[in-house]
Amino acid sequence: MSQTEKVSAKEYLAKCKKAAVKGNVIAQNTLGFLYLNGQGVDRDYTEAVKWFEQAAEQEYREAQYNLAVMYKLGQGMEPDKVQGALWMKRAADYAYAPAQNALGDLYYKGEGVDLDYVLAYAYWELAEKNGFKDIEHKKSEILKKMSLADIENAKQGIDTVNKH
Repeated sequence: MSQTEKVSAKEYLAKCKKAAVKGNVIAQNTLGFLYLNGQGVDRDYTEAVKWFEQAAEQEYREAQYNLAVMYKLGQGMEPDKVQGALWMKRAADYAYAPAQNALGDLYYKGEGVDLDYVLAYAYWELAEKNGFKDIEHKKSEILKKMSLADIENAKQGIDTVNKH
């Protein structure tokens, strides 16, 4: 990396911090990523959580998703699958397809939520409708484990999910 690239990275970081402190959710989420991955700064999970949380509290769905993953993995905190699932649900409620897919996974496995194949299928349906790819295999596997009544409920998808 050349000296000008290093200066540019420092300048970018400074501008990002300035905007984040003023409450810019995109800058807050970006700072979270920089600290999470150690890009231009030392890797610091606690600092990443701080910035993701600030953006997530302002209903920024990408930050809610990122925070959910950090809770699940215990990055910068003790692992807390329940708290992770709550943040994942908030992001999924904003039609964020990666969060809908991940929430479907949580319901399928019963991680941080009660095991619920109907909700798992419904969230995967929503994720697929919102552009998430390669979900068909998950849906076909879960259908093998469901009753006919569950399948009918699950295919209603959005109605089922909106009740929770």
